[in-house]
Amino acid sequence: MKRVIIGLSGGVDSSVAAYLLQEQGYEVIGLFMKNWHDDSVTISNECPWLDDSNDAMLVAEKLGIPFQTVDLSEQYKERIVDYMFQEYEKGRTPNPDVLCNREIKFDVFMDIALGLGADYVATGHYCRKGTIEKDGEEVYQLLAGVDSNKDQSYFLCQLSQEQLAKSLFPIGELTKPQVREIATKLDLVTAEKKDSQGLCFIGKVKLPDFLQQQLKPKEGVIVEVPKEQPIFNEEIPEFQSEEEKLEFLSRKLDYKVDYGKVVGKHPGAHYFTKGQRKGLGVGGTVEPLFVIDTDVDENVIYTGQGKTHPGLLKKALFVSNEELHWIRKDLALKTDETMEVMARIRYRQPLQTATLHKVDSGLYVEFEEFQSAITEGQFVAWYLKDELVGSGVIS
Repeated sequence: MKRVIIGLSGGVDSSVAAYLLQEQGYEVIGLFMKNWHDDSVTISNECPWLDDSNDAMLVAEKLGIPFQTVDLSEQYKERIVDYMFQEYEKGRTPNPDVLCNREIKFDVFMDIALGLGADYVATGHYCRKGTIEKDGEEVYQLLAGVDSNKDQSYFLCQLSQEQLAKSLFPIGELTKPQVREIATKLDLVTAEKKDSQGLCFIGKVKLPDFLQQQLKPKEGVIVEVPKEQPIFNEEIPEFQSEEEKLEFLSRKLDYKVDYGKVVGKHPGAHYFTKGQRKGLGVGGTVEPLFVIDTDVDENVIYTGQGKTHPGLLKKALFVSNEELHWIRKDLALKTDETMEVMARIRYRQPLQTATLHKVDSGLYVEFEEFQSAITEGQFVAWYLKDELVGSGVIS
């Protein structure tokens, strides 16, 4: 019997995943990851991880599998929380869920599991793993989950071949309603439990509240930039090369306070992110205001009216070589090569038609349609049919 250690989170997905592994004849052990217990950050009076670890233990008892808790809060703080604050201070917007999978679940946690004699690590993600043979070698594929509403392959876009080799995703072939149905039949305590919201590590907290406890507030101005501002109507220059064109399409506009009018105040530019609409506290505009850029050095937030404001729209983005990642290394592009793909710049975004262009310094992703709020620090992931083959941090 192969031994599988499953990350039991206290949610319905991992509970059912554990049951399915048992049904497939694996020896299953449940491990709950405790990722946060810093009382200096008062988050809420609730202690979500206690409830979750309790639920995970009840599920393990019901299924008759061994269970224990591992405390990864130290590694979590170092690799995720500190990194998040550094990114926010730079005016970028990191994705803690993608990082949590790369750095914690499929690295620190996987090492612990393999140390306990596990052949595989399993999670309750809605995605699938494929295996193909290429040049006599086994190559692992990360495939979208069958339930297109819940597909979570994007969150695993930074995994490596080594990590995939040791991973199992038992619920990838199922839809969420099917998973709930199985949990109900088994009378699991998690059957009706709501999906967790908030940060992947501290439960019910909202990100701005968490940031405010770590990054000091600093009052600044909110500037509204009109659609007619000449910066949006730059004449398109003659390009000497494809790379010059891509550089132009993906460029970051340089806003100045006198490009618009001051319409309000904010508590700190580093709390805001591109495309954000809530929390600005400015009323009286014809269309809602959206953040089109933040300047953390000058502590200014630039906004524009409406979803189609030109400050929100871009057709291309750039990923530097240091932040470029291929799950399928065998498909990695060489300089001057291109690839037609489907791509997304955030979880749950419908896939968009795009072309990858490899250049010396990195990779451009050029979209067929304008994309809204391409945000530095977030991940772009690209697919061939339903296989996620690579990703990178938007720079």
